[in-house]
Amino acid sequence: MTKLVFLVLCLPRLMLCLGAVRRWRGDESLRSHHELNSAPHLERDQNRTKQSEMQSALQAAVKRPFPESILSPLCIFLCGAREFPFAPPLRILSVMKRPMQILLAALSASLMHAQPQFETADVSGLRWWKGNTHTHTTNSDGDTSPDTVATWYREHGYNFLVLSDHNFFTDPSQYRYLEDSSFILISGEELTSSFRSKPVHVNGLNIPHILRPQKDITFLGTIQMNIDTIRNVRGVPHVNHPNFRWAFDHRILLYVQDYRLLEIFNGHPQVHNLGGGDRYSLEQIWDTLLTKGKRIYGIAVDDAHHFKGEFARSRSNPGRGWICIRARRLDPQELMQNLEEGLFYASTSVTLDDVVVRARSIEVVVRQEGDFRYKIAFIGDGGTVLQTSHGTRATFTLRPGLTYVRARVTDSGGGQAWVQPVFVKRQ
Repeated sequence: MTKLVFLVLCLPRLMLCLGAVRRWRGDESLRSHHELNSAPHLERDQNRTKQSEMQSALQAAVKRPFPESILSPLCIFLCGAREFPFAPPLRILSVMKRPMQILLAALSASLMHAQPQFETADVSGLRWWKGNTHTHTTNSDGDTSPDTVATWYREHGYNFLVLSDHNFFTDPSQYRYLEDSSFILISGEELTSSFRSKPVHVNGLNIPHILRPQKDITFLGTIQMNIDTIRNVRGVPHVNHPNFRWAFDHRILLYVQDYRLLEIFNGHPQVHNLGGGDRYSLEQIWDTLLTKGKRIYGIAVDDAHHFKGEFARSRSNPGRGWICIRARRLDPQELMQNLEEGLFYASTSVTLDDVVVRARSIEVVVRQEGDFRYKIAFIGDGGTVLQTSHGTRATFTLRPGLTYVRARVTDSGGGQAWVQPVFVKRQ
C-alpha cells in the first residue's frame, strides 16, 4: 500500500518533468531548423527566449518543494484540465485520470479517518440543573432535620438534593410539599462499611428503599459488593472520599467494576482533597484511573453535617461543593442517566455558561462574577496540562496521542470548576 501511494504521489511530478523535456526538445529541434534556413534574427531571438523560459520552467519544476510539485499539477489534472503547463500526451492522461481520482479519494478518506476525534453528544435543548448528592440530617450524624436541610438548599438556588444519611433511607415522599417546578428531592443512602478499620463509603442515588451495607474478606471485595448492591436495585453508585482517613486510592479503584462516579472534591474538613506526603490528591487519583482506561467522572459534594452554629473551615457546612447536570427536565431518572454519561460539571464556586464539545475541539465558557479573574487549564493523559488560557473563554484543539481531555477552571479567589473528561474515539 505504501509503494502504491508513493507511486500515485510521485507520478505527476515525473510526468511534469517528461512533458517539459519533450516540449523543450521539440523547440530545440525547431530552433535548429530555422537556423539552418537562415531565419530572420528576430525569430531566432524569440526561439532563444522561449528556450530559456522552458529551461527555467523545467528547473523550477524539478527544484520546486515536494508537496507543491505534486499538488499543483495533480490538482489541475484531477479538476479536468486538458493539459499541464508542460503536458504529457493526452492519451496517457485520459487513461490514468479515473484510476488516479479513485486512489486519491481513497487516500483522502483514509487520512480523514486517521484524524483523532472526540466522542460527542447532542445537548441541544438541555439546560443546567444545580444539585448536591451527599448530605446528612438528624437521621444519621447531621445536626438538622431533613425538612430544614432541604429548605436550606432550595433557598440557596439548588434544583435537586439527595439526602444520603448513613445506612438510613430518608424517604423523600414525606417531604413532597417542599418541592416545586424548580426543586426536587432524590432518594439516597450512604452505604457505610469498613475493611480493617478503614472506611468504605459508597452513595446510592435514586434507590427505592434502604440497602444493607456489605463486607467482604478483601478491601476490593468490600467496595465492589456495595456497588453491586446499589446496581441490583437500579440505583446509581458513587464512590466517596478515598482519602478520608487515607482509606484507599487508585491501586484498588483500578480494579473496581461497574461505577462511573468518584468524588474529586468533598467539603468535609477531614477528607484531604489535596493528598499529602506520598498520597495522591483526589484529582491525581482521577487522572490515574482515566489514563489506565477507566471511564470515570468526577463529582464535587459538600458532605454537609453542620447547618447550625458557626460556618467555619473546621466544620462540615453546606454549599462547599456541587454539580450542574444537563437535562431537559427536572426529573430524577433523566438527571441520573445524564450524570452517568458525564453531562455535567462539578464546582466549588465557579459557574460555567457552556461547555461545547465538537469533533476536534472543546470550548469552555465561564460566567463572569464580580471582578474575579479566571484560568482555564486543559488536562490530558497522566494529568498533563496541555494548554492554559486566561479569561472567561478558551478552546482546546485535539491533537494526536491523547485518550481523553478534561478542563479545570480556577478563579482568583481559589474557587474551582471541573469539566468532565471527553474521550477520544478509538480508531
